[in-house]
Amino acid sequence: MKLGVKITSLLILVGMGSMLAAVSTDHWAVLSPRVEQLNTTCQAAYFGLWRLCKKTIFMVEEDPEWKGCGPISLPGEKNCSYFKHFTSGEEAELFEVKTQKEYNISAAAIAIFSLVFMTLGTLCVIFSFGKGRDYLLRPAGMFFAFAGLCIIISVEVMRQSVKRMIDSDETIWFEYYYSWSFACACASFTLLILSGVALLLISMPHMPRNPWETCMDAEPDTLD
Repeated sequence: MKLGVKITSLLILVGMGSMLAAVSTDHWAVLSPRVEQLNTTCQAAYFGLWRLCKKTIFMVEEDPEWKGCGPISLPGEKNCSYFKHFTSGEEAELFEVKTQKEYNISAAAIAIFSLVFMTLGTLCVIFSFGKGRDYLLRPAGMFFAFAGLCIIISVEVMRQSVKRMIDSDETIWFEYYYSWSFACACASFTLLILSGVALLLISMPHMPRNPWETCMDAEPDTLD
């Protein structure tokens, strides 16, 4: 049992690292306008739960697989600003704050709940290593499963946000793709869900190998 908990704990550590990387970074999605001509600058954007970053890129040649500005890995001047849920003025015009506000607030709030569940699960696992505290593995498994569910809901909210911006006729965005922060969030969902289920299975009482074990272990009745 202890070996299973230790292996599951390693998966949890990787899942937690992926979760923290996803929540604290800005590369969830990359948005790009259509590039009409070369040898000029264009502006792409990438964002996470908390910040929007704009990058000015000088386009020299056209990528046959990418019709927009970029890719974002090209050198250029970038400017990042926090959403502050949310800013006004230029940021509002660029990012459509009025229409996207609910999406980003929801995604950020759900991600915070995920971090809270992950912290509670971690505390339960740590305390479960004490003698006679195996019962803490059950709530730990539930907390990690809840954390995984929350982060995948946050991922879906952000995905709907991007889809709405791309489909809107009022935005300049033409191309988009999900970046490595998005991938980290999806990986953390998988690892935390699997870890949570594993802890729940480990904490369940073991069934006897055959029905006769229960009968054989039972104390014989004494006749008065």
